[in-house]
Amino acid sequence: MRVFNCDHCGHLVFFDSVQCLHCGSALAFLPDQLTMAALTPAPQDGPDLWRRLGERGTAQYSGRLYRMCHNHTTYDACNFAVPSSDYSELCVSCRQTRLLPDLSDMANLRRWKQIEGAKRQLFYTLARLGLEPVPGRYGPVFEFLADMLGGPAILTGHQGGTITLNIAEADDDERARRRIALGEPYRTLIGHLRHESGHFYWDQLVRDGNRLDAFRSVFGDERQDYAAALDAHYAKGSNGNDWFLNHVSAYAAAHPWEDWAETWAHYLHMVDLLETAASYQTAVTVPDPHVAARHHVTDPFAANHHPDFQDMVRQWVPLTLLLNSLNRSLGQDDAYPFALSSGAMVKLRFVHDLVQGAQQAADGGAPHLATSAVV
Repeated sequence: MRVFNCDHCGHLVFFDSVQCLHCGSALAFLPDQLTMAALTPAPQDGPDLWRRLGERGTAQYSGRLYRMCHNHTTYDACNFAVPSSDYSELCVSCRQTRLLPDLSDMANLRRWKQIEGAKRQLFYTLARLGLEPVPGRYGPVFEFLADMLGGPAILTGHQGGTITLNIAEADDDERARRRIALGEPYRTLIGHLRHESGHFYWDQLVRDGNRLDAFRSVFGDERQDYAAALDAHYAKGSNGNDWFLNHVSAYAAAHPWEDWAETWAHYLHMVDLLETAASYQTAVTVPDPHVAARHHVTDPFAANHHPDFQDMVRQWVPLTLLLNSLNRSLGQDDAYPFALSSGAMVKLRFVHDLVQGAQQAADGGAPHLATSAVV
């Protein structure tokens, strides 16, 4: 996730900012422009309308009018703005959420706010990849649910274009408990949403994109019994096997669908972290007594630039070494607890090529992508 500058005073602001700490301007993210903006009330144009301020304190206004998302004004739970011409009270991210837990429960309200924040981050990355919901192209819908006493357990997953998340995953202690119980090195809200979005985009890009044969040649045959494969995976656990030779995680070895979703999520981790580092103009020199190589991180979403996968990997490896070293200096576990094998890289390359192909097709007019069912 890149960092931004207040377009009123130029001070550094962030994706989830709601106010510039330097000049006090109200801030909102504009999904139609994929940028943070300083806004000023525009009551002369209509109730609850805001106008974007000019750049760096100039008197010039952009002329575009916005409303704050309903979830911002009602729950202080969103910082996305809605174009004044849009029919919906909700922003493009919040309107994807179809079911919510009981928000009169303050614990549920807190959990929901955290989950929506992660979902907005997912929306941004998908938008930078040209995969966000737009007219004529559907995106996933979301259900954020809580376990009820005496009711069935809420399972995080994807089915038929709907991503379900148990809101208990927003609690650090519960997420840590499940991570340890399942032997996972990494478990986060954004990781869950990225993984489950992978199942949705498998339908869109692989199955409905006529890429099944190519997919099977890399990931295996997804027609094998899914339930039986998961049962076998949990029965044997992640220890004592060679999953790391060809997969990004132990869970990826359970079934080709999960292999794809784990790889997809990892690719989104990659482009997001590279964009963050590039926005800080990061350059990393890997210490070496013989030849110290210096790596400059470039923005994977740079305008008119389709990044080469090998260039991304050359920047990614030293960047994760630096990231983990910084974390260890603070007494924390590795932020990036993975070591990618050549087999896993082949699968990441497949995702990269598929996404780049979809972007190039969109530049020339993308076909309609319809939602459909997936196990």
